[in-house]
Amino acid sequence: MSKGTRVNWMIVAIGAAIVLPLVAVLASGFNKDPHALPSMLEGRVAPPFALHTLEGAPVDLPSLAGTPVILNFWSTWCQPCRFEHPYLQESARAFPDVRFFGILYGDEAEKARRYLRQQGSAYPTLDDPGGRVAIEYGVAGVPETFFIDRHGKILHKFSGPLPPDVI
Repeated sequence: MSKGTRVNWMIVAIGAAIVLPLVAVLASGFNKDPHALPSMLEGRVAPPFALHTLEGAPVDLPSLAGTPVILNFWSTWCQPCRFEHPYLQESARAFPDVRFFGILYGDEAEKARRYLRQQGSAYPTLDDPGGRVAIEYGVAGVPETFFIDRHGKILHKFSGPLPPDVI
């Protein structure tokens, strides 16, 4: 064997030592949903808030104790939010013992009012000026939906548009 052949095998070995672990790390992600972000709040008491509906009525989470609550963070500019809106309306009507609330995320209240006048709504939307509540809930983007049990504990966070079988 010539000296050049040994150098080529050494380069191949070094390349394999670098590439194989990288491929293993990337392949480990194939079984995971890249859009699913874990919620550190699941299993914990939901952060309390006091907001106003788009019509100005006050709503605070602690006063809803004893009632299951579904919070849906949404925006008028969000296409997946538009996709799930009819389903959320239908679900709010189908489950009258559950309180549904939309929480406006990164949007203007007047745009939301116009959108809801056109599309209808079966539940109130809350204005979150400055996104304080969204930050407390760890919202990374819209739509995101939180399922809160009657004891105020977050059971589940769903990222993305809700499919019909989730609620």
